[in-house]
Amino acid sequence: MFSWSKRNGKKDPELFQNVSDGLKRLYRNKLFPLEDTYRFHDFHSPALEDADFDNKPMVLLVGQYSTGKTTFIRHLMEQDFPGMRIGPEPTTDSFIAVMHGDQDGVIPGNALVVDPKKPFRKLNAFGNAFLNRFMCAQLKNPVLESISIIDTPGILSGEKQRISRGYDFAAVLEWFAERVDRIILLFDAHKLDISDEFSEVIKALKNHEDKMRVVLNKADQISTQQLMRVYGALMWSLGKIINTPEVVRVYIGSFWAQPLLIPDNRKLFEAEEQDLFRDIQSLPRNAALRKLNDLIKRARLAKVHAYIITSLKKEMPAMFGKDSKKKELITNLGAIYEKVEKEHNISPGDFPNLKKMQDLLASQDFAKFPVMRPKLLEAVEDMLANDIARLMTLVRQEEAAMPDQMVKGGAFEGTMNGPFGLGYGEGAGEGIDELEWVVAKDKPSYDEIFYTLSPVNGKVSGATAKKEMLKSKLPNTVLGKIWALADVDKDGFLDDEEFALANHLIKVKLEGYELPAKLPPHLVPPSKREQGQD
Repeated sequence: MFSWSKRNGKKDPELFQNVSDGLKRLYRNKLFPLEDTYRFHDFHSPALEDADFDNKPMVLLVGQYSTGKTTFIRHLMEQDFPGMRIGPEPTTDSFIAVMHGDQDGVIPGNALVVDPKKPFRKLNAFGNAFLNRFMCAQLKNPVLESISIIDTPGILSGEKQRISRGYDFAAVLEWFAERVDRIILLFDAHKLDISDEFSEVIKALKNHEDKMRVVLNKADQISTQQLMRVYGALMWSLGKIINTPEVVRVYIGSFWAQPLLIPDNRKLFEAEEQDLFRDIQSLPRNAALRKLNDLIKRARLAKVHAYIITSLKKEMPAMFGKDSKKKELITNLGAIYEKVEKEHNISPGDFPNLKKMQDLLASQDFAKFPVMRPKLLEAVEDMLANDIARLMTLVRQEEAAMPDQMVKGGAFEGTMNGPFGLGYGEGAGEGIDELEWVVAKDKPSYDEIFYTLSPVNGKVSGATAKKEMLKSKLPNTVLGKIWALADVDKDGFLDDEEFALANHLIKVKLEGYELPAKLPPHLVPPSKREQGQD
């Protein structure tokens, strides 16, 4: 239990009821005063509200028109949602927040941004042109009990790019990117050209690469050879836009509930879909950690912003020549960045985009900028150095208390159990539904090897079995695990059934499957069934 008290001249940390409560109080008491003083909200991002800390995890879907964004949402939920339109042309012309509600319906944008329980109030700044193209689709769906999904207008290409939307599309996406837990970029295997608007959008998402996942959709419509070429071309195109040393994770598949046109890569598509589903399902469990991470990023940017503003203020003349000095400072803003970086030992990656900052500063009155207020910066430093560490401990405690927090329902339930689960009846799972011991069909060939090893009392020693098992060329660490699984009675020897089991597990591993952590009941040799169950 924490409380405010004096000890050695310092305040003890504050008591937080939970992570959400702690984040709200830290922001309100320590970070917001710094942001407000140095006009952070005019330059970077609107102030956060309680709903930003309380809302469910959000998934943002971004892509050119007809890449299957709306169909992807429908596939996840296995249900239509109000306002949904699907077609080959740019059908979704609005931002649609698909959220849980007891009654199906649509809330228009202007009503949505005045609802204090929804995290969208600050979108009001983008004006009516945007709000007329923004809505919330509410429906009762088990998937939406854990996450909310943001459908976006198709990004335009070709001649369509010339049509003005009437609002800053990239800026709206950047606003959402700051607040969502996952950004999914969808590409159509048939349309890989990245238009100018799409390129601008990806660059606007630059500081959120950790949230970004790429989906190569409609991959069942091309052959394996074409798919390899398309995948390579996509990675090359993304590498030019996303300037990071890490390769972006790309999920390949056909994300809808229709038969595969070319089923050659069915196993690949199933594995990729399960990987993506697991990533989305983990969002509720990691939501508190994501909000904590975003608050840290915001605090670091707010600190740098304060240093930049105070540096500019310090350089301004007291009386004459203010306009010319302002122009000079904006032109030489890169030098100010370098000076702040050296003075305060700040990483270059923490600074805002230079060109964007220069454009924003052009309309500001430098004379009204505040001077340095050390106490505000000290409060944020204390938050980053001490309070965040305590909140991190609380995050782990909450995660441990709710280990089953994951997205359920819809497509997520389709392959959870039963014969259509990923890998069911394959590898170590082969023979799970058979009455006969699955190893028995290959046992005669294993027996031939077994009896050439001169067994004593019907068993071979570990040293003898090792020589034979090493012929597989598998690493000792793997062979050691196979031995532990095959030596069912743990007597340090292998009889003919255990030897056959060891060879079966070697075959499983050589075929590219993982070994089980514990021997499954259907692999226990018939003569050891009672021992295997003990």
